[in-house]
Amino acid sequence: MKNEMICAGFGGQGVLTAGMILVEAGMRSGKNVLFYPSYGSEMRGGTANCTVKISDKRIASPVSKHPDILLALNTPAVDKFESCVKSGGILLVNSSIVPDDREFRKDISVIKVPATDIAAEEQNLKAANLAMLGALAACTDLFDVDYLEKAILGFFEKKGKSIYNKKNAACYQRGAAAVNTEE
Repeated sequence: MKNEMICAGFGGQGVLTAGMILVEAGMRSGKNVLFYPSYGSEMRGGTANCTVKISDKRIASPVSKHPDILLALNTPAVDKFESCVKSGGILLVNSSIVPDDREFRKDISVIKVPATDIAAEEQNLKAANLAMLGALAACTDLFDVDYLEKAILGFFEKKGKSIYNKKNAACYQRGAAAVNTEE
């Protein structure tokens, strides 16, 4: 198993946090992992992205020319990275921000997740990234939905946050459920 993905959006949307959560979840499951962040000097409000690789084998390079998955939290992320996604790959798009009438490539699966709306409805504005991770778990075999939720809780616990944050869990679970209603 080898998965390459890019998480991209504006600084402050939790793009890098999403990548770090995926890498930690991969490590906990005994995989080889790579996390390669990239962000502008302005951080909040500027562009941010990270490359994440999770594999059963050694990872030779941080470069991902044709990722399997693009997790895009805004339109500029789709504009910049959609063309790179491997044919047959997956584009998870934040449909709260990316216009509904946008045309996407026909050779990839596009999963629309109203992540920003979910976060707002759950009164947890910083958790759109968690809704996207829920959708990622639900539409791929990368991680089991329950496993990734536990990994998220563990990630925040290590940072000194409460072990169980109901609002984070709600955003994650609604993101996973959004995939089931999409199909």
